[in-house]
Order: sequence, then structure tokens, then C-alpha cells
Amino acid sequence: MSTGVVAIAVVPDRRIGTSLWELYELSLACGVFGIPHPDLADPWYELRLCGNSGDAGVFSLRTDHGLDGLVGADTVIVPSVPDAVVEDGEEVPAELVEALRAAAASGARMVSLCTGAFALAAAGLLDGRRATAHWQHTGQLAARHPEVIVDDSVLYTDEGSVLTSAGATAALDLCLHLVRKDLGATIAGQLARRLVVPAHRTGGQAQFIEAPLPPSDGDSLGPVLQWATENLADPLTVDDLARRARMSPRTFHRRVQEAYGTTPLQWLLQQRVARAQTLLESTDLPVELVGDRSGLGTSANLRRHFTRTVGVSPSDYRRAFRFSDAAPPRARSATPATPDTARLSPR
Repeated sequence: MSTGVVAIAVVPDRRIGTSLWELYELSLACGVFGIPHPDLADPWYELRLCGNSGDAGVFSLRTDHGLDGLVGADTVIVPSVPDAVVEDGEEVPAELVEALRAAAASGARMVSLCTGAFALAAAGLLDGRRATAHWQHTGQLAARHPEVIVDDSVLYTDEGSVLTSAGATAALDLCLHLVRKDLGATIAGQLARRLVVPAHRTGGQAQFIEAPLPPSDGDSLGPVLQWATENLADPLTVDDLARRARMSPRTFHRRVQEAYGTTPLQWLLQQRVARAQTLLESTDLPVELVGDRSGLGTSANLRRHFTRTVGVSPSDYRRAFRFSDAAPPRARSATPATPDTARLSPR
């Protein structure tokens, strides 16, 4: 698909206007889709703010479109719902529910950030689908909408035409995931660097639920994992990484699991697949050499792991996202399938 129109539903609380948390998640989406990057892709996304401008509270927002502006957009994002919906059990505003149903019926890709999942659920768009929200609210989401398959362990879910994210920074993870689906891993990575964030975080919400931050002492995982990403073509093992980190393999495994919510081998596999994506996009290397330079080995091994993780074969991915050497990258038409969560589970 082309980048197209991204419409954001803005529904302030009638009593307090737009809260700071709502403003935060709204600004993340605006920052990703509303600021043009013609050197990365031209055209960039067209941003549309839709809702009834609110004057209550500390902040007021002026929108250029009513909620009916959601219809006809390529992507619809609900960054949040009023606090009263989550905290007091109030119903999602009926006008928002109706607008979301109409937008989905018109073929829009429907996206929620954090508590926005309550709106998609109220519209019936999450029935029978996996969905997530901030872990503090997933229990309420599951209780109020038992037909939704709520997963509180992931940073975001991707059900194809419907995507949901956990709260706070996970909203940015999902926004970058959308860019990666539309424009490829290279552009998403370049945008992430401009935002000074990882292009893709491993693990899920489990690493954040009422748990202390990993210690940042002298045996920090950072240096050894950075070294690993610079040496992916080498036949690395967990024992190699543990030895370099000056830990026992068991301690190293536990530390990676605590910090990233996944095993060292799965973390390494995900880095290698990401490297293969970059090589497929930016070089003409045959798949045999892509497998070798990414550390995935033979072309058969590359195809197996790549297809399982990304959802399409390496050759199909390259056809969708290969840059032209004769012109700057532009929005392309194909969208590769992706796994339904940001978490890479052992298989």
C-alpha cells in the first residue's frame, strides 16, 4: 500500500479536556506520520486530525475534520479514550463508535494506542482478535469485552487490518512497525535513528510489569549485545556471548530474559533477520550471501527463518522493498505480511 492518509481520532474528555497522557500518545503518532521526510519517502503520509475541538481543561485541540473525516482514510489511529471510559466505566462516545465502524467498513487499517483499544472493542472491531493495551488496563479490557483475545504480554499486536499497542513508548513501537510495513525496514530504521529510539524492541510487556529496571553495573548487557550486532556473520553461540559478558551461560540467559523478555538465541535470531531485511533492501546480493552475511547460514536456512518471522519469502520481500538505484525511494505498493506480535516466541 502507499503511505496514504493517516487519520487520528481526537476525543477529549468533556470534563477535563485532553490529559497529559492522551497528549503524549497523540503527539507520538503526529510525530511519526505528520512530519514529512521527503529524503526517505516522497510522498510521506498525509496526517488528518479528526474530532470535535475541545476547550475544556488545560489543553485544547483544534481539529480540521470532524469524526466523519475518519471515513476514507487509509489508516485510522485511536490514541486514547477519555479517562472516564477506563476509570469510571463510562461508555465510549457513540459518535466515535459509529465513525470507527464506518471507517473500517470503508477499508481503513484500524489502529489503537494504549486505551484506544477500548474504542475499537466497543465498535466490535476486536471481536475474535488478539489485542493489547497498557498492562494496567488489560484486565478491564478483557472483563468488559470477553469476545476479545486480550494479550498483556506483548508490546503490540498485528492482526493485519487491525493493530493494537500497549501504552506509552509501546505506541511508538507500533507506529514504527506501521512505517516498516509500508516503507520497509531501512526507512523505518532511518526514521527511528532520527527519533533516537530502537527501530524494533524485542520482548514484551512482561519485562515492565511491576519489575525493577535491569541493573546497570559493570557487567551490563549493552556492550556485549552491541558487539553481537556488529558480528552477526560469525557463528555466535550463547556460550560465546556469556563468556564475553563474563557471566556463566545460565546467568547470561537469565539476564537477557529479564531485560528483554526473550531468550538469547531468539534475540540473536531477530537481529539476524533484521540484518537480512536491510541487505535485501539495500544490496543486490544473492540470497546465499545474504544468509551468510546475516549469520543465518544457507539460503534454505535464511528462507525458513525469514519467512517464519517476517511472513513472506526473502525474494518477495526484496521485490516489495528494493530501492531503485536511479531515483530516491518513494512510497511503494506492496505490504509484506508480518508476525502478529512484536514478541519473537521460541518455536
